[in-house]
Amino acid sequence: MINKTVLDNGVRIISENIPHSYSVSIGIWVDSGSRHERLESNGVAHFIEHLLFKGTTKRSALDISREIDSVGGILNAFTGREFVCYYAKVLDAFLPKAVDVLSDIFLNSVFNPEDIEKERKVILQEISMLEDTPDDYIHDIFSQNLWRGHPLGMPIIGNVESVGSLSRDFIVDYRNGKYRAEDIIIAAAGKVDHKVLLRMLKKIFERIPASSGKKASRRPIYKKSIAVVEKDLEQVHLCLGLKALAQDNEHRYEAHIMNTILGGSMSSRLFQEVREKKGLAYSIYSYMAAHSDTGSLAVYAGTSHESLEEVIDLTLREFRRLKTKTVSKIELDSAKEQLKGNILLSLESSDNRMSKLAKNEIYFGRHQPLQEITEGFDRVTAKSLRNLCETLFDDRYVTLALMGKKEGAAYPADQITF
Repeated sequence: MINKTVLDNGVRIISENIPHSYSVSIGIWVDSGSRHERLESNGVAHFIEHLLFKGTTKRSALDISREIDSVGGILNAFTGREFVCYYAKVLDAFLPKAVDVLSDIFLNSVFNPEDIEKERKVILQEISMLEDTPDDYIHDIFSQNLWRGHPLGMPIIGNVESVGSLSRDFIVDYRNGKYRAEDIIIAAAGKVDHKVLLRMLKKIFERIPASSGKKASRRPIYKKSIAVVEKDLEQVHLCLGLKALAQDNEHRYEAHIMNTILGGSMSSRLFQEVREKKGLAYSIYSYMAAHSDTGSLAVYAGTSHESLEEVIDLTLREFRRLKTKTVSKIELDSAKEQLKGNILLSLESSDNRMSKLAKNEIYFGRHQPLQEITEGFDRVTAKSLRNLCETLFDDRYVTLALMGKKEGAAYPADQITF
C-alpha cells in the first residue's frame, strides 16, 4: 500500500509497506541535480553529496559509517542530472537509527574547510579515473556533444577547473539554495508503517522553511555532430545516438520496447549481429536516458580500428530497419515480456521500490501502479512502434562520439543517415 503526506512546508513523505520484507530502504531525495548548475560551478551538486558524509555537529565521518555498519545496513548516495539521493537500507528494527543518521547528515553537516580540501582531492582523482576508463568516459563525451552548450551535457562530477574553484562559501550557499522544502522527497519502502515513519520525520523536517519558485531549466538545441577524442588505445570506443523522449512522454512504452529490440539485451539485434554473428565487439548495447523535458538514445561499442566502420554501418542499418520495416509479432511480444519481467524482478528489492516511489513523484507527481505500466507495454503495437521510430530516427540530429588513436578513429559524416 502506498501512502503520501505533504508537510505544511512542502516536504513530501511517501512510503510503501511490504509486510513480508525484512528490510526498509529510505531515501532523502532532492529534486535538483547537475543540469541546474552553471558551467563555472559544474560538479557542485556531486561535491555536496560527498561532503554530507564528512561530519555533522554531533557525528564524525567515522561515527556516520560505524552506526550503519554496526547494524548490517547500507548507507550511500548518488547524484544524477535531475536529482540527488541520500539513502540507507536496514533491517526494519533499525529504521529509527537510519532516520536519525540520514536526517543528521542532511540537515546538520558542518562543511569543515579541511574536509572540503580532502574531498576535493578525492573528486579530482575520480575525474582522472573516469578519463582513464574509456568505456565510461565516452558516454560523457557523447552527452557533451549531444547536449552541446546545455547543462545536460555537463559531466555530473564536474571538471578539474570547476571543481578546483569551488569555495566553501559557494558550496554552502548552493546547498542552502537548492535543498528547498518543496524539492525534498523522502521515500521509504519495506516493512514500514507510514504513521510511525511520519512521527519520526515530521518533527525533524517541518523545521525547514517553506519556499517558492521554480528551478530554471531550458530545452537543448540539437545539431548533427561528430566528436573525436584522440587517445592511445587498442580499441576505438564509440557512442552513436540522438535525442529521444522525456520521462512522461505518452510514447515512452514504445521507446523502451524499441531500445530492448535494438540493443537492450543479449538477444537484441545489435548484440546478435555485431558480437555473436560477426565477432566485431565484445561489448555493444543501447540505452536510453530520459529527463523531465527531453531524452536520448545511444549505442555504445568498443571495437578494433579495422572494424570501426563496419560496426557503425551495422548500427545504422538496424536504425533503418526499425524505421522502415515492421517488427514481427514474436519479436514484439518477446520484448514486452522481457521488460515486464525485468520490472517485476526489480520490485523484489526494497531499495528499487523506494527509488520507484521517488522517481514517480519527481516525474509524474503521483504513484504509477504496476498494472498501469504493464498495460502500457501491452498496448504497444507493431504499427505504433514503427511510427515512433519514423519520428525518432532523424539523422539531422545524430551525434557520434569516438575515442581512440587518430589514424583509427574516423568516420565519414555523410554516411550517417537513417
